[in-house]
Parts: sequence; C-alpha cells; structure tokens
Amino acid sequence: MNDITRPENPDSRCGFVAIVGRPNVGKSTLLNHILGQKLSITSRKPQTTRHQVLGIKTVGPVQAIYVDTPGMHEEEPRALNRYMNKAATSALIDVDVVVFVVDQLAWTSADEMVLEKLKRLKCPVILAVNKVDKIEKRDLLLPHLETLSKKREFAEIIPLSALKETNLKPLEEAVGRYLPESVHFYPDDQITDRSERFMASEMVREKITRQLGAELPYSVAVEIEEFKHQGKTLHISALILVEREGQRKIIIGDKGERLRQIGQDARMDMEKMFGCKVMLRLWVKVKRGWADSDRALKSLGMSDF
Repeated sequence: MNDITRPENPDSRCGFVAIVGRPNVGKSTLLNHILGQKLSITSRKPQTTRHQVLGIKTVGPVQAIYVDTPGMHEEEPRALNRYMNKAATSALIDVDVVVFVVDQLAWTSADEMVLEKLKRLKCPVILAVNKVDKIEKRDLLLPHLETLSKKREFAEIIPLSALKETNLKPLEEAVGRYLPESVHFYPDDQITDRSERFMASEMVREKITRQLGAELPYSVAVEIEEFKHQGKTLHISALILVEREGQRKIIIGDKGERLRQIGQDARMDMEKMFGCKVMLRLWVKVKRGWADSDRALKSLGMSDF
C-alpha cells in the first residue's frame, strides 16, 4: 500500500495487516480488542462490516496497520454484496501480513473460498482460530489444528478468543515479527484513517443491526447530513435509508419508541468516542432499491475498488 522506506532505527517496523475471513467469525471483535477500544461495529448478524476500516496500533518501534474487512461470502446477488466482496478482496493487495480468522472447530465451503483467494499471496498468512473458549470438548482442538495446518503453509497457527482477549499478545507479537523494517506511516497516537462522520454513521447502523437484526434485512444504510460543533456540543443529523415503507415503520417503532432507543444508544457511544456532549437527530427515509444500485452505493460512499 505504501513504498517501504528503510528507517534510521533498524528496529522500526511498520506495515499493513489484512484481517480476513468469512462472515461472523469475529474479525471486527478481534480488531477492537487488539486496539483496546471500539472502532469496528459488531453484532451477532453476519456481514455487519461493510467497509475496510484501518485500525492503527503503535507499540514502541512497531506500528501495525490492521485492515478490518467485510466477511467474504460465496454469493453476490446484489450490488451491496458485490461491494463488500470487493472491499474484502482489495484489502489483500500489497499487504505485508494476513490474519485469516476461522471459527472454533468449524471449516466451511466459505472458509475454503477465502483460502483459495489467499493462494496467490506471497506474504505470511497467520491463521487465527477464534472463539476457542466456546469449545466444550477441548481434546478436539489439537487434532483440528493439525488438520488446518495441512491446508496450506501458514506462517503460524494461533488459537485465541478475541472476546475474552485470550492469546491476543502472541498474535500481535507474531504480526510484529513479519512486518518489514520501515518508518511509521502514521503518527504514533493515531488509531484510524476514518473520519468522525464515518464513525458516527457506523454507530447508528450498529444499533439498528443489534436491535432489529432479526426483523430487517441488510438493506439499511446511514448517511450523515450534519456534523458540526457548536460550543462544547457536537450536533449530528443522520438519515437512515431503507428500501420499503414496512422497514421504515419497524425502525420508527410504536410512537417512535424504537427510533428513540436507537438514537439514545448511539449517542452514548458517540459521546464516549468524541469526548463531548452530542445532540443526535435521526430521520428514516425510504429509498427503493438502493442496495441493488451501484450508483446509490457510490452516493453513500461505497466506491468501486
């Protein structure tokens, strides 16, 4: 992603680390716990992540620039699905290390599809076997790791639990060993390349997904129309886009109660992240077919790769 420049300090290392895997294996949770703060939105619903999100962690001479990606999926029935697959695949271009995340003892055709995409890479691939804390029969883990080791020559295989923060340090140390000697690309205190507007829109979308994941399909988007500071207060206006009138009614809820709860939960997260009082206003609008339209996706900041 950047030309590597040899640093004056030979211990200085920096590079890009793509976190990849099929949907719902815990990639965003892994990034958040590595960073020690919430950056990527999470929910129990697969394909919550839609965008590449950079999470930058600098510890002494090592700066790892993690790229959280949407889950790679086998079918691309809509423009939104195609966009997410492109976002995930493009993250593999010119990275220095890949962390391939899989789920406990499972291995699916979607995992196989991701593995196939990694075959052409020359950079080290670290296999992170996530959610091992949920494995009831612990004696099954070692044979499973042995089976996985035969699927390709992984640089390392690390069983871990992102949520419980088990074995994250060995993963970070492994990543650091494979990063090239380089000056740091970002200031040591910077944690992401994304704007505050982007983070605000994602926080609203997360609350919708968490509260209404079973009731709504994936065709919900959030567009920030106003983002400005007035004194010590940050004023944010967000437009929630859905495809059908029935979806709009679900988000608004009885007498607006659901929309108020979404706004309240999102505002609390925003105040923690932005460190100030937030006034959040939400509207819901029907925009038919936006998830099938490449033009609509571009207008929402989902550009081609």
